[in-house]
Amino acid sequence: MVRPVMKDIFFLNQKSEPATKADKQVAEDLLDTLKANEAGCVGMAANMIGVKKRIIVVSMGFAYITMINPVIVKKFGAYETEEGCLSLVGVRRTTRYKDIEVDFQDLNFKKQHQKYSGWIAQIIQHEIDHCEGIVI
Repeated sequence: MVRPVMKDIFFLNQKSEPATKADKQVAEDLLDTLKANEAGCVGMAANMIGVKKRIIVVSMGFAYITMINPVIVKKFGAYETEEGCLSLVGVRRTTRYKDIEVDFQDLNFKKQHQKYSGWIAQIIQHEIDHCEGIVI
């Protein structure tokens, strides 16, 4: 189900709680909402649809990835960039890392460890920041 995009900064600045198997529908709604906003959005976190759970979805261009309870465990190659956000107006400066390693659970709650770089790594960092209550 496509849900409205949250724009309340007070809500977005709150940390998300760990997701459980009971939150699987949230992950599906989040993916539906990302697909509906694809023209101006490449990733979303659950708090962007009003749910404070550690779930993110990312468009990789050719496929989508859902990460439940993602945590960046390593990061390399800091750089400065500007980003926009569906929940905000305009762009803001931020620091990102070229290469990251992430621990997370997939939609079946199976533990995963993956390495990402470049644009996909940047999107994942932005969405994990949302889980931490950090809005660019």
